[in-house]
Amino acid sequence: MTGMRRFISSAGWRVSLLAMSLLAYRGPAFAQQADAPQPELMGPGTISTPLDEFGGDISPDGLSIYFDVTIPAHYLYTMCESHLVNGQWGPPEVLPFSGVYRDSDPVLVPDGKTLLFASDRPRYGGESHNFYIWAVDRTSQGWGEPRLLDGPVNRAGSQVFASMAANGNLYFTSTRKGGQFDIYRSRLVGGVYQEAEDLGPKVNGENISSLEALVAPDESYLLIGSFGRQPGYGNSDLFISYNQKGVWTTPKNLGPVINTPAREYSPRVSPDGKWLIFTSERGMVTEKPDRPYTYAEFTSKARGTFDGLGNIYRIPMEYVLRTTQP
Repeated sequence: MTGMRRFISSAGWRVSLLAMSLLAYRGPAFAQQADAPQPELMGPGTISTPLDEFGGDISPDGLSIYFDVTIPAHYLYTMCESHLVNGQWGPPEVLPFSGVYRDSDPVLVPDGKTLLFASDRPRYGGESHNFYIWAVDRTSQGWGEPRLLDGPVNRAGSQVFASMAANGNLYFTSTRKGGQFDIYRSRLVGGVYQEAEDLGPKVNGENISSLEALVAPDESYLLIGSFGRQPGYGNSDLFISYNQKGVWTTPKNLGPVINTPAREYSPRVSPDGKWLIFTSERGMVTEKPDRPYTYAEFTSKARGTFDGLGNIYRIPMEYVLRTTQP
């Protein structure tokens, strides 16, 4: 949010100073692999455009993608849906229950029948100044009405990202203990969600805000979007933590092929497990022109897809796992 898309405000949302981050950038010493794949832009001209997009969760049949479009600076997040037709993502449509409030971070549960998302929409008949986790079910007749997610997820503070393992365990990010976003888990035991557990200091360190935590269906890893975690590249980076016999490893940076001095965030994994899908603001803010832009060049780039707002990319998940295993 200022200079970035999403921010932590005094009310518990997202803040980052991109310009300061870029000036202070001193990247960690990651070796570039000669055979590394490059991130591919998804849906150029349809889901990745000059607008500000983030997210990108794909339905189990591979035919629909759910993502956000936002208005800088963050007055409205609108969740959208696009369908794959003849191998191309078609024109997006706003989901029928979105478009009024700040609806963010759509994540499907493993069977694809329920969409989890964060929103500041009213709850219990009153306006909300925080974000809470909502759920909406899809039936043969289409999407139902969103409902506030039951259980211990929606407590004090803001909750801004939730994902579910195949066994029903919920992972989510929250400010319930104070100003920074930490990652929590609520286990499903006998059909009842248990009190939320902080994932501990290895995952939730001091002065680190983790806004996204996407769990693998088998709980073997967590994909994390964090501000302030080191080593990093100067802004929000993507990290991975592995579950080793019930203990989460220290999150590892996904490296310079994926992370840049701009912001990388909002991770998802395709339903077949083959692709990491993520959002990046790479473009004008990460390019180093060999001479100053002319006004015409600057305005042309600023109106283009790589204007420094969010776009949605993918990269083989095999590469991510191969280069980050502990």
